[in-house]
Formats: sequence, C-alpha cells, structure tokens
Amino acid sequence: MRKRKDYYKILGVSPNASLEEIRQAYYRLAHKYHPDKGGDPEKFKEINEAYRVLSDPEKRRQYDMYGRVFEEAPTAGAGAETGFEWFFGGKPFDFDFGFEDLEEMVEDIFGFGFPKGRRKRDVKRGKDIEVGIELNLEDTLKGKRETIILEKWIKCQRCEGTGAEPGSKLIECSLCRGTGYVKEIKKIPFGQITRTVVCPQCKGEGYVPEKPCNVCYGEGRIRGKEEISVFIPPGVDNNQEIKIEGKGDAGRKGGKPGNLYLRIFVKKHPIFERKGDDLYAKLKVPLTVAVLGGEVEFLTLEKEKIFVKIPPGTESGRIFKIRGKGIPHFGGYGRGNLYLKVEIKIPKRLTKKQKELLERLREEGL
Repeated sequence: MRKRKDYYKILGVSPNASLEEIRQAYYRLAHKYHPDKGGDPEKFKEINEAYRVLSDPEKRRQYDMYGRVFEEAPTAGAGAETGFEWFFGGKPFDFDFGFEDLEEMVEDIFGFGFPKGRRKRDVKRGKDIEVGIELNLEDTLKGKRETIILEKWIKCQRCEGTGAEPGSKLIECSLCRGTGYVKEIKKIPFGQITRTVVCPQCKGEGYVPEKPCNVCYGEGRIRGKEEISVFIPPGVDNNQEIKIEGKGDAGRKGGKPGNLYLRIFVKKHPIFERKGDDLYAKLKVPLTVAVLGGEVEFLTLEKEKIFVKIPPGTESGRIFKIRGKGIPHFGGYGRGNLYLKVEIKIPKRLTKKQKELLERLREEGL
C-alpha cells in the first residue's frame, strides 16, 4: 500500500485550516516554487496535488476520513484502486481522485464530444446568494426599502479584480499550457479511463498572474462586507423570490458577479388573512344592527375607515365584498378585494332595562 504524503504539512497549514487559509498558502508556495521562476518542479507538483484535494470539501472530507491512505479508499468495490494520472505533453503526474462526476465520465467513455459537445461553464462567475427578508403584511401595500449588509466575496481594490499585482501581467498556465483543461487517466482492473477536466491550477482560464496580488493572492476578490439598499415592490407574497442582478459574490479575476435572491417571508396578521391578492377579515356586527339594519365602521389594512351597509335581517356568516381594498397586484395595476365575514356580537352582560326589552321581544315571538 503506497502511503500518501501529508497534504497539510506540504501547504504548511493545520488540519483545521479554513479554505481561505489553504488558498493563501497555496498561492504563496506556488509562486515560490514555480518551475518558470527556477523553483523545484517536484515540490511544485506536490503543492498542486495538496491544494487540489484540500480545496475541495468532498475530497478533503474523504482525505481526512481515510488519513494518509486516501488513495486506497474503496469506491466502486472493495479495494478498488482510485489513483489518477494526469498527462501534460506525455509526462505523467500522479493525483488521487474519486468518481466525482459520473455523467462526464460516461460522456468521455462513449465519446460524446468533449470538449466540443460538453456544456462550457463560466469558471470565473461568482456564486448566487439567497437572503431571507421578513415583512409585515402592511409592507406589501406600498413596498418597502430595506438595507442589507452582506458578508461575501467582493472585488479586490488593490488589483481591481485581475488577481495580479499592479504592474505585473498574466502568463500562460504551466499546468495546462494555456488550454484550461488537463486529462485524467483512471486506472481500473481491466484497463483505464481517460477524461478531460478543468485545470485545478488556473481553474479553466488558461492563464495565471505572473505575480499574484499581495492582498487577494491571485483570486481577484476578498471576503468583505457590502451594504446593499433594495426596494421590495408592492404586492410581494410569502415565499416569493426577487432577483437583484449582479449583487451576489464577486467573480474570480474580474469574472461576472453572481446574483442576489431575496426570499420574502410575510408575517401573519392578527386581523387579516391573505389569499392571493385578496384579504379576509371578520366584521363584528351588533345584534340590533343585524336585525334592524344600519352601518358598521371598519378599519382597513391601510388604516382607512370605511362604512359597511348592513341590510335588516343579516345573519352571522354572511360575506360582504369590498372591491379594491386588497393587496396590489405584483408588477401590474389594480388591487385585490376585501372580504368581510359577519360575526354578530352577542352581549354577555345586560342591564335590567335591556333584559326587560328582550323579554318583551320574546313575548312577541322574536
């Protein structure tokens, strides 16, 4: 059993190091031992190998789980060999990877045209971010402006997002020779499988900074905070998603930023219930008004007083429709309706005179 080297020791970080600490250590060492700068090719190879595993959460988890025999961890079957070789110009470099992407591997086995047929992804684009926003039901009437402070990837101000020290330039990646891709050769009991993957050193770009930025270490971005002011338009509903273009993570080396998605959560109201753009509430009607008829005052969601006409003999449970007093239609014109369900108020305490009057009504057969 061929034992693995200590990746953490190679990069000079602790086993509890964060991804940012691992990335910074890699850029620092890769710059120091780069063959084009007179560095040790074998050391450079070890650094890339260590970074390729420790920068990937799943590979790192497997590496930590299986310790220094990471490459011997079982995959397709007991004792299955998982060693890969990478070829650049006929010279093999040994790396260890699992079956990460079965779909891509099947495409390569049956010749489904990579790199011609494979979907090309934007390797520099920043990730999207989703944030939850809690609103009161009243906020959906006229909209609301919210200020959000996000901790995310922001553009490095020193290098203006290029990843290179000011005054330096970008050079061809020595690992993939500018193609952005390298080949993996997977050894299996009955032969080998070859697949083409994104270069781990340049992340598919084909070039790297000649001198990485001293602040972002060639990433073109750093972790930081950004204050964003957003307007939540009228009519938004619970669990609705609103897209804010370009306000997600900054892209790598000047790449396109991701988007910000606001997930809306509308709090329950003690009086009104929302169904679509319509509002529902109870209308408490005095017993005498229900019997004789009259008007009942009601306060709408926007604190507007309205008077509802109650016909004589109105029964409990009857619903009155008030047009245009619901929620505004999102992205359109007009509003939903307000539906008021009658609830007749039965007095719990009566004066002596009130009791006498009710007794007389009962004698009259009411």
